[in-house]
Amino acid sequence: MTTAVEVRDPQLPGRLLLTERDELMPLLRRTPEEYFERPTACPGWTVREVLAHCGAALVRIVEGRLPAFTPEHNAADVLERVDWPLARVLDELDEAMVTAGPAIAAADGELDVIALGEWVHAGDVRDAFQEPGAYQGAGIEDALTLLATASRVRLTPRVLADTPFGELSFGNLVDGREPARLSTDPGTLIRLYAGRRPAPDRYRLVGADPAELVIYR
Repeated sequence: MTTAVEVRDPQLPGRLLLTERDELMPLLRRTPEEYFERPTACPGWTVREVLAHCGAALVRIVEGRLPAFTPEHNAADVLERVDWPLARVLDELDEAMVTAGPAIAAADGELDVIALGEWVHAGDVRDAFQEPGAYQGAGIEDALTLLATASRVRLTPRVLADTPFGELSFGNLVDGREPARLSTDPGTLIRLYAGRRPAPDRYRLVGADPAELVIYR
């Protein structure tokens, strides 16, 4: 399997976080507190726990407490915040989404996938709230750009996707194997690569198995 060399935009991850912050935080601030106990697409995690994880992960980046993001670190971060008032959880996330961009930009691409993960988790939250277009927010084009890079780094097979933004390329060419073809909407594409199990009637994938595309394991 061969990988492609791409020119990185170091400001893109921070820009995606800011775009998502402007869209997500007003929704969180006006949502009744009981909604934050709803389950999410992340097994065993409620909305509140996903948000606690998101804020903690960005704080780790800002403070330089790396390496991190193992299941053990994530669980410990969530547990540390279990007794926090919801407002404090939201305040931490709000500030971290503003301040993490420069640290991610300086990491030479190593942390770009974390910004994409934060964007996916925002989709998990909107999905739990039953908001329309959960994984297709205002930052979708930047998210797809990051996904294209992440899909190569995570060694997924080449997929040519027909989307409203034109044909997009994900993953790497594999010797002796033609690129797969995917027809779907951008939100479903994100669900596929994030392992969020979209309804089969929302996409058509030829030449690859959905399990091969998942970048978060």
